[in-house]
Amino acid sequence: MKWENDEILSMIEQKKYTDVREKIINLNPVHVGEIIESLDVSESILVFRMLPKDLAVDVFNYISSEVQENIISAITDKEIKHIIDELYFDDMIDLLEEMPAKVVKKILQHSNVEERKLINEFLNYPESSAGSLMTIEYVDLKKNMTIGEAIEHIKYTGINKETIYNCYVINEERKLEGIVSLRKLILSDYNLKVEDVMNKDVVYVNTGNDQEYVASLFKKYDIIVVPVVDMEDRLTGIITIDDIIDVIDQETTEDFQKMAAMAPSEEAYLDTGVFTLAKNRLMWLTILMVSATFTGNILKRFEDVLQSVVVLTFFIPMLMDTGGNAGSQSATLVIRSLALGEIETKDFFKVVYKELRVSLITGIALAILNFLRIYFLQGTDFYVSVTICITLLFTVVLSKVVGAMLPIIAKKLKMDPAIMAGPLITTIVDAGALIVYFSIAKVLLHI
Repeated sequence: MKWENDEILSMIEQKKYTDVREKIINLNPVHVGEIIESLDVSESILVFRMLPKDLAVDVFNYISSEVQENIISAITDKEIKHIIDELYFDDMIDLLEEMPAKVVKKILQHSNVEERKLINEFLNYPESSAGSLMTIEYVDLKKNMTIGEAIEHIKYTGINKETIYNCYVINEERKLEGIVSLRKLILSDYNLKVEDVMNKDVVYVNTGNDQEYVASLFKKYDIIVVPVVDMEDRLTGIITIDDIIDVIDQETTEDFQKMAAMAPSEEAYLDTGVFTLAKNRLMWLTILMVSATFTGNILKRFEDVLQSVVVLTFFIPMLMDTGGNAGSQSATLVIRSLALGEIETKDFFKVVYKELRVSLITGIALAILNFLRIYFLQGTDFYVSVTICITLLFTVVLSKVVGAMLPIIAKKLKMDPAIMAGPLITTIVDAGALIVYFSIAKVLLHI
């Protein structure tokens, strides 16, 4: 595919626009979007306007908000109206949320009063809620319809719906009563009623549910679409798998950023300004820098021990690094398991007990290997070697237990477990390890 993209880009450079159009109209919309993204502003607008109307709408979904803004600012009102009319409702809401006010105003000029009212209602849902993710393009049925009537209804209304594979059965008050798949309808006797074949045990979410909870339902029930109801159980919309994939990517990226002690950002790395990146990192770096003063105070408190046995200083980095790495391992596993629903806060003692056993095994193994290295190979004093290895065992146990505990405690306190990751755990473990290190040294080395 890359060679074909390169060929088209070469044609654009040579201004062979007729050949370009013949090539791109047969490409997948995603590939066309990639080509447009790689062009400068004027060329991207020119290529976009070459596209047939239906292909232009599909391609519009696969280009960045920056390029979308450039295109909307340049094309005619008639072209904007066609795009807005053909976009699925949830895609239009996403577009409006990312555009500046002047562009939003231009888009809304092509919406009628009823559409604008609905758009405003959707834009008022919390950003990470099910309501902000849903679309209103679904097929609803009445339970007293025959199967034949239901299929005719789908044929008539389904052409502009985002999905017709699942249809939702509602009553006169629009309350959700059941769900029936298109497959079930087609394979059933056309004289039966919809209520005879519908599934009444419906998995659904509320408009106020968090998007992370919605994603967990998709995984748990292995579904591709879920209905959304309001506080009175009235069907409001549906959420499809394509939106949930975006949510999973977003949540995973956010967790990685928090685990690296950075404020989350939804913008792509290259699109984010230098000052914004610095601001996102500065707060946590400041907190961790200040918390590291505890480590400095501990070193100062045991200054006499360091002066007496200078060799102890050489092993401090190894102990700290090992503790940080061990804690990060446990924290990463626990945070991911919490995100996937594999463990819950009620499993706190099970997790801690398990990590305690794991830490003893790994700690003893590392302590033995380290003793063989520093005593036999490096010729370090026996009691110094024992001091270092006992501290190493304690450090591994402490870091793994703390790494397992903190994310669960954060979850219990309704905080994001990802904030209890590497840097914070390392700071806690470093302080504990140094206290134990020098306390053992005082006893064994008679300082």
